[in-house]
Amino acid sequence: MDTIQLIGIGASIGTGLSLLPQLIKISKERKAENVSIPMLGVLFAGLVLWIVYGFLKEDWIIIVSNAVSLVLNICIVVLSIRYKQ
Repeated sequence: MDTIQLIGIGASIGTGLSLLPQLIKISKERKAENVSIPMLGVLFAGLVLWIVYGFLKEDWIIIVSNAVSLVLNICIVVLSIRYKQ
């Protein structure tokens, strides 16, 4: 594994887990008043495009990291809709 791949893996872990604190906060507080659904929608579209790009480039780092982010994003949207007051 070369330096470029290690940087890609590190970046993918960082971006993949970036939504986790928001998901945990919504789950614990059961509140989502300040979460922007339109912003998450734009992020969702971007993640889908990154996954498609990863498949076209046959780059599993891009595919897996963005798929993880997409799943976390979907969970945030579901909880946000559920806990919006």
